[in-house]
Amino acid sequence: MSDSCALPGAARVAPASTDTPSTTAVADGTAPAAEQTPLQRETSAPPVRTWVGPSAPERLALLRRTKSIAIVGASANASRASYFVATYLLSSSPYDVYFVNPRATEILGRPVYPSLAALPVVPDLVDVFRKHDDLPTVLDETLAVGARTLWLQLGSWHEDVARRGEAAGLDVVMDRCVKIEHARFHGGLHLAGFDTGVISSRRAL
Repeated sequence: MSDSCALPGAARVAPASTDTPSTTAVADGTAPAAEQTPLQRETSAPPVRTWVGPSAPERLALLRRTKSIAIVGASANASRASYFVATYLLSSSPYDVYFVNPRATEILGRPVYPSLAALPVVPDLVDVFRKHDDLPTVLDETLAVGARTLWLQLGSWHEDVARRGEAAGLDVVMDRCVKIEHARFHGGLHLAGFDTGVISSRRAL
């Protein structure tokens, strides 16, 4: 399930636990860390992450209060992660879903809007499938329309954007898939307890 949510081209490794964001893998053929020189380890190590996002119960509360989601970077290409997420949200969630992409006109039989500002509603949550350098602009657009949550999909991490968003009053989630998070809390998967990270029996969102 997680494969369908990863950004195109993003390396994927298993997270340390169900409540720990994934880290970026080195997939360029370099030697394993144990065999690398100190210089190799220093230059190949991913940046240290210092921002801490919402806990599992906080993400559950966020998804429960969300009524509408705008997918920025939505694609009609069935092999794209955004298409999988869109299909899931339309078929298996209660959310009103809107698509944003200036280069598309229709996805899954629904209209596509050129920008967040062009949407007929203010979305509660903005789910982002855009490259790293575009994220500050998406943040600005999210703040301009008055959305409550900025959600960056798996493989997407930008601490400056997260801190700016939080300072402006946004809820921010990074490197997580809305599809996976909704599924783990709804229809079969949920956390047993607040911060345990244990997934157990069925419970509705």
